[in-house]
Amino acid sequence: MQAKVKWDGDVRFKGTTGSGFDITLDGELKQGPRPMELLLLGLGGCTSYDVIGILKKTRQDVVDCVAEIDAERADAVPAVFTKIHVKFIVSGRGLNEKKVERAVKLSAEQYCSASLMLEKGGVEITHSFEIVEVE
Repeated sequence: MQAKVKWDGDVRFKGTTGSGFDITLDGELKQGPRPMELLLLGLGGCTSYDVIGILKKTRQDVVDCVAEIDAERADAVPAVFTKIHVKFIVSGRGLNEKKVERAVKLSAEQYCSASLMLEKGGVEITHSFEIVEVE
């Protein structure tokens, strides 16, 4: 896996992923997300990918999945994440609560590389979920 970050003036950088996608990173929130926000999005994307994949394999009729991520950072420099909570809002038809709970747990404990890496770095990560029934 590769990535490149190039200074683009002021507190702005242009990031290019190994797969060829560009993103502007901005420390002042004027032209792109802050780098620490991207870490949270990466975590949310990684764990959501797992949860959806696991639920699909168990033949759950999932219509939508939203991961809401709240994080706390240390007051001192470096302002690392100290706590992160991921709440999944899973929408579907006739979803089995035990299967949703299992999918969230498997992602957190076995599959989500981003989550496991942050936990090994000392971040306390918790998870919860809500099921929304749709017609």
